[in-house]
Amino acid sequence: MATKSQHKLSYRPLPPYLREMREKAGLTQRKLAKLLNSDQNAIQRSETGGRRVDPMELILWCRACGVNPKTAIGKLAQELS
Repeated sequence: MATKSQHKLSYRPLPPYLREMREKAGLTQRKLAKLLNSDQNAIQRSETGGRRVDPMELILWCRACGVNPKTAIGKLAQELS
């Protein structure tokens, strides 16, 4: 059985970074969920690696937290090198 993408080593830096962005923006999981038209459970699972975040969702997450998506993706790319 194949490993789900959110459980691969290369994905590990993303969940804590999502939480870091949200906390630095001063948002609760519920407030962020409302901004993203999602639910708090989806935010929690994204921040703990139980749910995969696709690239478009990452961009929306960044914008909701006031982070430039290019900066966020650059930081994540550095984590892989």
